[in-house]
Amino acid sequence: MNWRQLIAGLVCISAVISTQAQPVPAATSISQPVVAIIIDDLGNSLEEGKQTTALPGPVACAILPHTEFSRQIAELAYAVGKPVMLHLPMESVGDMPLGPGGITLDMTQKEIQDTVRGDLASIPHLSGVNNHEGSLITQHPGDMAWVMQVLAQYPGLFYVDSYTAVDSVAYGVARAYDVPAARRNVFLDDINTEYDVEFQFQRLLNLARKNGFAIAIGHPRPATLKVLARDLPTLPARGIKLVPVSDIVKLQQKHPLQLPDDVFPSAAFSKQ
Repeated sequence: MNWRQLIAGLVCISAVISTQAQPVPAATSISQPVVAIIIDDLGNSLEEGKQTTALPGPVACAILPHTEFSRQIAELAYAVGKPVMLHLPMESVGDMPLGPGGITLDMTQKEIQDTVRGDLASIPHLSGVNNHEGSLITQHPGDMAWVMQVLAQYPGLFYVDSYTAVDSVAYGVARAYDVPAARRNVFLDDINTEYDVEFQFQRLLNLARKNGFAIAIGHPRPATLKVLARDLPTLPARGIKLVPVSDIVKLQQKHPLQLPDDVFPSAAFSKQ
């Protein structure tokens, strides 16, 4: 780590500590509980893209860069009013394959920033970014600072920390660089059965009722798509509204969160 990375890291660690010191807002401070849902890993299958964009409401489509159908799915999503996000590949602790456009710990500042710019340019209609994998990179303030320096140059883009590592500093680093940011609360399908997706969906609603808002991330798997297609239309009757991710980013800007209410990882709550 060079001196610039060290200084950036110290600044960002300070920001992380300051954001974690803020209280979780009471649900009563928000007129109606709201939820946002992001579907990750899109881009390699056109059929998965079509099924995701057919879901009711503003479900965000997080698309991997430089994949075969990335641009086509982004156009489909935009045409039906779905938020389009870059699903930015980042190195994980387990060294999972990242595909094209990935960020790794051994890259220089220029390599990381050029890669992020190329990834952003590869997908049209972007409103935000979240990390694909990233359990290693998101624990490193200096590397995340390099990413956020780029995102800060794109007014209107927000960042959602997928929160794939309990020690992630991504949310705090984003805020330190004035990038609008939020953090994931629930993974819908760590266990890929209809029962477990439904269980996590109910957790999402409970968190929204408690805190006023919550974000879930899922994947274009049959069980996930089936549960969402069935349950999303029932939200108004439950007193909860599905909103674009950007709405919850704005709420988290006003009400910085402590760590999410769920114990990491969220799959620990699911019955097996």
